[in-house]
Amino acid sequence: MTPSAVVFHGHFYQPPRQNPWTEDIPLQPSAAPFGNWNVRITDECYAPLADLGAFEWLSFDFGPTLSRWLARERPDVHDAIVAGDWAGRARLGYGNAIAQPYHHIILPLASHREKTTEIRWGLQDFEQRFGRAADGMWLPETAVDRATLAALAEADVAFTVLAPHQVGEVPPGGVGRVALDGGRSIAVFVYDGDLSHGVAFGELLEGRDAWFDRIELAQVGGSPLISLAMDGETFGHHHKGADQTLVHVLEQLRRSKHHRIENFSSFLSKAGTLPDLDLVEPTAWSCSHGVERWRSECGCKMIPERPSQQRWRAPLRVALDELSGHLEDAYQTLAPHYLRDVESARENLGRVLAAPSGDFDAYADGFAIAGEDGARALLRMTRDATAMFTSCGWFFDDVSGLEAGQVLRYAAHAIDQLATLDRERAARLENGLVEALSSAPSNDDQIGDAGRFYVEEIRSAHPFPALA
Repeated sequence: MTPSAVVFHGHFYQPPRQNPWTEDIPLQPSAAPFGNWNVRITDECYAPLADLGAFEWLSFDFGPTLSRWLARERPDVHDAIVAGDWAGRARLGYGNAIAQPYHHIILPLASHREKTTEIRWGLQDFEQRFGRAADGMWLPETAVDRATLAALAEADVAFTVLAPHQVGEVPPGGVGRVALDGGRSIAVFVYDGDLSHGVAFGELLEGRDAWFDRIELAQVGGSPLISLAMDGETFGHHHKGADQTLVHVLEQLRRSKHHRIENFSSFLSKAGTLPDLDLVEPTAWSCSHGVERWRSECGCKMIPERPSQQRWRAPLRVALDELSGHLEDAYQTLAPHYLRDVESARENLGRVLAAPSGDFDAYADGFAIAGEDGARALLRMTRDATAMFTSCGWFFDDVSGLEAGQVLRYAAHAIDQLATLDRERAARLENGLVEALSSAPSNDDQIGDAGRFYVEEIRSAHPFPALA
């Protein structure tokens, strides 16, 4: 029996939690006994996996904002993750890590400029962090459409990973290509949905051999590739002890004559001509309604059994879309007065966003024509204008939650940056934002709506006299 290639992919990501004004994470009582969720999940998942050497055998992507926090707060874990990529290169000729757009935004809902900027920043962050160019890129929530794949291909990304329902007929091994305009194409790995679901939701984590036995059964069909994709936090955070189970299965695979552990890049290098795939668009792995979870009341909820409405999602999206357009207009108007090479300054910002601290100001100063403070404010504003679309803001069940509050903090911080240069314009934008947010109802009657939440919770904690 010809050995099958096996790829386990972990998508590692946490919602950004830093206060944009201070870069510190405030105390989060829900993470007790830890001070915040980043610390708790690192203790439960990332650090144990690093100690167990799992990143030497896993395919993985790490959200750049999470990696930046790890580099600053837990450099031992961060460096072990990078070392895992290099171990893959030594073993297979190709690293285990793939990139991710810098902020976890839903790319099919982004403008072309936002798509290309986020992809570029993510690739720059990856190169700074891992010391090489990325071959592949994980799409946040695997949210995809043809325009998103075209943007990846234009950035010389060779492949991405999708769920089975995101393509038409899945070929043997789950790898094919999507043809794009202009003679371009991009490879797509379609992970095994049943196996991935069984791990992510715990069925295959019950008993030390259940997972491996299912892979053995899958191999009987002669598939050239068996690939799984799961949230990396499955291993130790969502399921206690699953980190040990993962390492046990990896050891079984290493001893097996029927399997060889690879990563996506190494498999693709030997795959030859790929069959064409039909893309189902727009789709995502965590919404059965396309990408509606991030713009409408589609019915997807974190806690389905709890009565709640998500009518707030559409007004939140509209409010931030409108603000984004106005911030872009402000950037185009003001940037020529403060920045040399306006577009290059923004497009290459990912090279310094990767740094734990310190390099951002020097980078901004390097592009400044005059008035370094203005250059820094504009670049922070354009960074925040994309960060405010972080997908987590719509994923959970209320507009007053931690994650929705975070995207509104980015919006407020972007307005603050603009206010240092054009106070009147910033005041108009904030008034318009509050008015638009008032159409986003909270499930908490005491909060009322997102406009009130913004004024009473976000602005009261970070006062700035921008409101007219």
